[in-house]
Amino acid sequence: MHATVKHIELPAHRRAFAVSDVHGNLDCLKGLLDKIAFSTDDVLILLGDLVEKGPESIETLRYIMGLCKTHTVHVLRGNCDRLLFDDLPNDWLFHFRTHWQGNLIMNEFARRLNYTITAPDDIDGLRELVKQEFPEEHAFLMGLPVILESKHYIFVHGGIPGEDSLNRPEELEDWSCMKNDDFLHQGHSFRNKWCIVGHWPATLYREHWPCANPLVSAGQQIVSIDGGCVIKRDGQLNALRLPPVPRAEGFTWTAYDALPTATAEEFQAPSEGSIYIRYGDNALRILERGEEFCTCLHLSTGGKLDILTRDIWESKRGVFCEDSTDYLLPVQPGDTLSVIQETSRGWLVKKDGVTGWYTGKLTWRDKPCAKP
Repeated sequence: MHATVKHIELPAHRRAFAVSDVHGNLDCLKGLLDKIAFSTDDVLILLGDLVEKGPESIETLRYIMGLCKTHTVHVLRGNCDRLLFDDLPNDWLFHFRTHWQGNLIMNEFARRLNYTITAPDDIDGLRELVKQEFPEEHAFLMGLPVILESKHYIFVHGGIPGEDSLNRPEELEDWSCMKNDDFLHQGHSFRNKWCIVGHWPATLYREHWPCANPLVSAGQQIVSIDGGCVIKRDGQLNALRLPPVPRAEGFTWTAYDALPTATAEEFQAPSEGSIYIRYGDNALRILERGEEFCTCLHLSTGGKLDILTRDIWESKRGVFCEDSTDYLLPVQPGDTLSVIQETSRGWLVKKDGVTGWYTGKLTWRDKPCAKP
């Protein structure tokens, strides 16, 4: 199918924010909008992947539909937003459903409809029931454009080859605009407009340590804003503030995550050298196994580091890990840290969007309900 393009206006006197990849995390979306004090005077652009993989896809979708009626909200479609209704094989959807263990909108629909999925062909019946019983939600998802364009910006979930391609929309295939992995490394650049994209977590573009903040590529005029909400355990939602006339130094953002926070009591200098293993380049060899940590060799770089055992998995293809680092964060007493996990060797934390380790003492600001 061809990509649909919709033109929008972004008045210079109104604040405008771009947010991407909510993934059914309604609490984070509400928390972020509260943090930026979003109001009817503002403009919000949602870059797709509203649903799937998070805990509340249906309620997140309904909340966004409600915002569209009361606020100025522009929404485009991500690759996750119509998985149930796109022409995808039932066998693939059934496997996808099993892999994500229930946090999918099709499972939410099935529970509310008291419908049981035991085999791939059962998905056809669910589709028809959803169309009948959830007509407004279905119509909203099916009506989303793939690309939004304003005077100075192009908004798309995954990416497009360049701004000239908007003059030939019949050549733009919708799926490739939405699921466009590793877009920044494909060599595309924009001249007259800035392209704002989601889909690929910005932390995957970083080489030295994990960072979930938006990545502004000035030479390409592309900003990648997916903070890895839901997808990454240290993920966040980013609200990119859009300057009326874009320039690299003019972009600012606000981030929100639901991690518990604590205050650092001790100084820590940053590590001078560190290893960051991320998705797509995460093949390992285990050198020494341990209950809490395993000493591992990163196959592509030859780097050695200790990785949390819970973050390692083995398959027929080899040994792999979740995003992992040995980076020690620079910390000053009084700094606020988001706490990802407590271990016997210190804390895996996040500061200003950057993830790393802290070995000093902490004082909880908001005590977590359960051990992170």
